[in-house]
Amino acid sequence: MPYELLHEDEHLLVVSKPAGLLTIPDRSGKGESLHGALSQRFGKVFIVHRLDRETSGILCFARNESTHRHLSMQMEKHTADKYYMALIDGVLHHEEGEIDKPIGEHPGVPGKMAIRMNGKPSLTFYRVAERFKHFTLAEVLLKTGRTHQIRVHFQSMGYPLAVDALYGRRSSFLLSEIKGRAYKSGKFSEEERPIMERTSLHATRLRINHPETGERMEFTSELPKDFSALLKQMRKWNA
Repeated sequence: MPYELLHEDEHLLVVSKPAGLLTIPDRSGKGESLHGALSQRFGKVFIVHRLDRETSGILCFARNESTHRHLSMQMEKHTADKYYMALIDGVLHHEEGEIDKPIGEHPGVPGKMAIRMNGKPSLTFYRVAERFKHFTLAEVLLKTGRTHQIRVHFQSMGYPLAVDALYGRRSSFLLSEIKGRAYKSGKFSEEERPIMERTSLHATRLRINHPETGERMEFTSELPKDFSALLKQMRKWNA
């Protein structure tokens, strides 16, 4: 599965990951992963942070141990800025805000996270980027990096991601949901194909300090085709 190389030097790599590709191999060690693909191409690389399999967007990797320590410290001290675009189910009441709720493992569902009073501190900032009739496009700044943080935080407010099989109300998004009665499938179509069938979340911007020069660097990744197509249809049909 192809990835986009945004930056390469002797210290670090910055790439844009497509949805559907693992950041690292799963527990079985099988399956294609971004880390595996980069290791084959560049030799040993170190993982700094991760994205869920069904989330697309920017990730950085270190190419040596000192860079790994430096970048990991930026993540830990919250001096790195990680921005996402999230399509939310529902209309957010406020133009901007923060979600400061601890996150831990779900007590009854393996692999799922939840708001837990004894969980790890988790902080998310957001602002409305675009409003629709029944949905909201939000720009999200992630200051901590807990598993499923954005998904859990918005779900805890009653606004899960528009597409999220684990925390949301739907696992895919159909055009008929936007068009309603105006929708007519093709004459020879047996089944409607979803516009999006993965998490409606994209890591769009990353700001870090270069581990060697100290230069503040910013990288961006455009919304992928499925995300852009869904927004285009929402604008067209005032969803």
